[in-house]
Amino acid sequence: MRILFHRDFAMAARVPRRLAADSLWDYALRLLGSRAHSTGELRERLLRRAECAGDVEPILLRLKERGYLDDRRFAEAYSAARLENQGFGKARVLRDLRRRRVAPATAAEAVREVYSGTDEIELIEAYLQRKYRGKQLDTWLAEPKNLAAAYRKLRTAGFTASNSIRVLKRFAAEPELLDSLETEEADEDQGT
Repeated sequence: MRILFHRDFAMAARVPRRLAADSLWDYALRLLGSRAHSTGELRERLLRRAECAGDVEPILLRLKERGYLDDRRFAEAYSAARLENQGFGKARVLRDLRRRRVAPATAAEAVREVYSGTDEIELIEAYLQRKYRGKQLDTWLAEPKNLAAAYRKLRTAGFTASNSIRVLKRFAAEPELLDSLETEEADEDQGT
């Protein structure tokens, strides 16, 4: 006789029950009702719950036919929200869309469309003001370690190296430190 411990019950409770086609359709609608999903994300979630993996593709097709699932519309809305709400650069939004399982061509087209009228320099300046509000940027970025941290933060936020350096040079006490970063980035871009 095996004695069951609390963790055994907890593990058993985590295993989701498998769903038949009708229940899987309802589950897909609930998922889409809570937040937008890309086709790839939804496929992955449905496959985890499907009793029969063959039920997933017809459900996805039905969702697309009814207009509930559209990767292009999803990518455009996601890109616009990331630009307006967080002020991220193109590279970050592209990386996030790929992580959300949007096709690379669809993601690239949506990002290009959404970012077509934006000036990256202005976006970088606004991003720095928002991230370092309460700090006097001229004074704070004059210190090399803070300048390097700001550069890394800008690159993580998806801004290009050249524009990030161009903006940071305005605040740097020693702009020549940024010149070395610029040559390193150019070398990496050329694949050396």
